[in-house]
Amino acid sequence: MRFNSILVANRGEIAVRVMRTAKSLGYRVIAIYSQADSEAPHVKMADEAVCVGAAPVGESYLDPEKVLKAAADTGAQAIHPGYGFLSENADFARACEQAGLVFIGPRPDAVDLMGNKAEAKRRMIAAKVPCVPGYEGENQTDDAFISASKDIGFPVMVKAAAGGGGRGMRLVHDAAELPDAIKLARSEAENAFGSGELILEKAIIQPRHVEIQVFADEAGNTIHLGERDCSVQRRHQKVIEEAPCPVMTPELRARMGAAAVEAAQTINYRGAGTVEFLLGADGEFYFLEMNTRLQVEHPVTELVTGLDLVALQIKVAQGENLGLSQDDVSLTGHAIEVRLYAEDVAEDFLPSTGHIDLWAPAEGEGVRIDAGIATGLEVSPFYDPMIAKVMAHGPNRDVARQRVIEALRNTGIFGPQTNRDFLIDALSQPAFAAGEATTAFIGETYSADDLARQAPSSQMVTAAAVLLYHSEQHAAHKAAIGVDEELLNWGSTGRLSTLYRFSFDDNAIDARVVAGGGNSWTVETATGSVAVSLVSRDTHRACLTIDGTTSAVVFALPRSGTIHLSMNDTSATLSNVLATAGMADDAAGGGRVLAPMHGLILEVHVSEGQTVKKGDRLAVLEAMKMQHQILAEVDGTITAIACAAGDQVPADELLVEIEIDEDN
Repeated sequence: MRFNSILVANRGEIAVRVMRTAKSLGYRVIAIYSQADSEAPHVKMADEAVCVGAAPVGESYLDPEKVLKAAADTGAQAIHPGYGFLSENADFARACEQAGLVFIGPRPDAVDLMGNKAEAKRRMIAAKVPCVPGYEGENQTDDAFISASKDIGFPVMVKAAAGGGGRGMRLVHDAAELPDAIKLARSEAENAFGSGELILEKAIIQPRHVEIQVFADEAGNTIHLGERDCSVQRRHQKVIEEAPCPVMTPELRARMGAAAVEAAQTINYRGAGTVEFLLGADGEFYFLEMNTRLQVEHPVTELVTGLDLVALQIKVAQGENLGLSQDDVSLTGHAIEVRLYAEDVAEDFLPSTGHIDLWAPAEGEGVRIDAGIATGLEVSPFYDPMIAKVMAHGPNRDVARQRVIEALRNTGIFGPQTNRDFLIDALSQPAFAAGEATTAFIGETYSADDLARQAPSSQMVTAAAVLLYHSEQHAAHKAAIGVDEELLNWGSTGRLSTLYRFSFDDNAIDARVVAGGGNSWTVETATGSVAVSLVSRDTHRACLTIDGTTSAVVFALPRSGTIHLSMNDTSATLSNVLATAGMADDAAGGGRVLAPMHGLILEVHVSEGQTVKKGDRLAVLEAMKMQHQILAEVDGTITAIACAAGDQVPADELLVEIEIDEDN
């Protein structure tokens, strides 16, 4: 069936990205949105938009009936699922077909087959595609897994059979850890995918994660579009992706590409798909899984091939042939993508939520930024914490790397905590610059101390004080009547000076701004006195010369006395406590356990009167599609429990109170 309208059954940056191509091809596009997303960019971009329910995904984006009703009500003829949500739900794909809608994706039976890791692996073994040794049997008892682990040998990886994205996945180093890992993985898998089925795989230590992009049409023409290296990961979720792989050779690409094409042809595949492999240091590779959808990292393939993968998806869904042979595919230059997450790196990459005080994406040669956020919106706890993708293409890998770093430096994202500074640092690490990063990169490169929140530098404190001073002076001047410019910065006793006191980890950081002539000041901090001049400034960007060094600053002033700023590869939020006297101290004592973010309490593991040790599990919280263990930070006795399984709790809500042992 030919179609001329497309409902995009997704949100955020992928919805915007799909709509951009569909609209450029002349299609009418329809958005769906939850009540939390009513002002989101994808809603405003669409020709028509339909609210499909409340913020929780189960009541909106993951409700097939509501999505199909939206399609019927708007006269949509096709549905593009994006990635995540319903993109790999075979029943939804069938329901689309039964409703007379074109599902822009693979056939439902292929989604079914490859959506189950156990069955997919059995099928790949039969097709002689290299696979990681493991256990994918139907016997799901703990005893079966324990027995299989003895044959496989530790370390092993416990994985959810029905999903991906790091959920339902645990690395197990020895037999003693296995039962608890199985329990946690099964619980997380059931909550994330509705299935607790697991598989075991031999853990390949320090491999590269390399995937092959495949495409097939209705006629069975199947090609690959080269590879992507997705090795840099945290919690088994990708952080940095690039194309081509730094260690790829033409011979290895030919072998991996052939294996990926064979995997697709074996299941009579159609459309865009990705076959993921683990690549060992010895050059051997093993099938990991197949994603039957567009991947988050597909833009790097677009940048090196010059192809629009969404346009190809739509073309195939229209019943047309690809119009490409393998010989037509060539890779030009290098592309790198980083995922900008709303997360607190210093708190083990814990997802972060909150009001977006500023979103100001960078521009530059070879730079592409895909985002689904805007200044003034909220990063809610209901959806994935990835808020944007920053990428760049260059004639070689180092140019692409430097362009991404520069794009991150010039991107303003303030409000929730983000991994922006971490990404700049990771891209700058010698191992990454040399193309040597494996899946062990983050663990090997960064200790907990490396990831801890660092006190702002004296240069950043100086910049914050000057920009606050300049803003306050400008506001006062606008409000005043008939003040001569020559009298600015002067008082009856001479030059004016203003003290700013910022706090970090309960320590006061002082900066005294002494006004000079025009846009120049002297700033006194604990490290000494420096001359500062304002070279230029607009609403959110400034250029300052501090002690002879000129630096670009991206900043936002969300409220009186507070400034967000990024400069010299680091970001900070500083509040002048002298201007916000009386601010409540929200820090909890060690015995008060608060919710780290808004979420759903899945389990409570303690009861009143119970004694606990530091590190004991108190509860399990689900938020942003992940499960987070709430652990005791002290030894003591539980004196109160303020939550129960099934409760929705906001950030900083009291969960448990512990009477601390006197020995603590």
